[in-house]
Amino acid sequence: MTNFADYPSLCDRPVVISGGASGIGESLVRNFAAQGARVGFVDIADEAGERLASELTAAGHAVRFTRCDITDITAYQAAIDGFAGAHGDALVLVNNAGHDERHGWAEATPAYWDDRMAVNLKHYFFAIQAVAPGMIRAGGGAVINFGSISWMVMSPRIPIYETAKAAIHGLTRSMARELGKSGVRVNTIAPGWVMTERQRTLWLDAEGEKQLDQSQALAGRVMPDDVARMALFLAADDSSMISAQQFLVDGGWAHT
Repeated sequence: MTNFADYPSLCDRPVVISGGASGIGESLVRNFAAQGARVGFVDIADEAGERLASELTAAGHAVRFTRCDITDITAYQAAIDGFAGAHGDALVLVNNAGHDERHGWAEATPAYWDDRMAVNLKHYFFAIQAVAPGMIRAGGGAVINFGSISWMVMSPRIPIYETAKAAIHGLTRSMARELGKSGVRVNTIAPGWVMTERQRTLWLDAEGEKQLDQSQALAGRVMPDDVARMALFLAADDSSMISAQQFLVDGGWAHT
């Protein structure tokens, strides 16, 4: 028993998650599997993905992993089709995969711009394109796009990443209108500074801890499960009349 919600509507619901092998993505896979959903996830980290899928399958969950580079749209859409063949058409899509690689604006090239947009934005649209027909046939579904508060708080050294993340909510709003009359809901989750292993290893230092203490209204740290639980709510029937919205899971960060 936990103090957190169970969502009966998620039991047996086919879910597709990108970037599911680690960090927030791993938490998404674990949380949806725990609700009884049929989860298919992709990642380029094949060893971590296979290990997670094997662990959850051994525990009795319906989880499948396909190694996929989400910048290869043809391969990604084929992976989504493969999950549909095993689990049924996706009724939940969680567009999570991205990469906050640090970069300087002065050194960026057109090729680097295109690469970062492919990693952080382009695949969102084409994943929606792949799952939407099945959702329309079913009479509904939920798309959850992962944004970021980074562009809102003007984080330094990631201007192209922030541009992509700001665009994601524009995609959410437009596709919510395009698909809404078919019963498909589209929302954005914008996490704050989430304490994944990668963030702790690469970026969190004493100065970062001080920034968190000063910027968050809430004490403590935002963990991957905190973000995943918002995704569960937005995927479940409990949020059946919520669409085109952006939800910040950031500990009450002081936005300027």
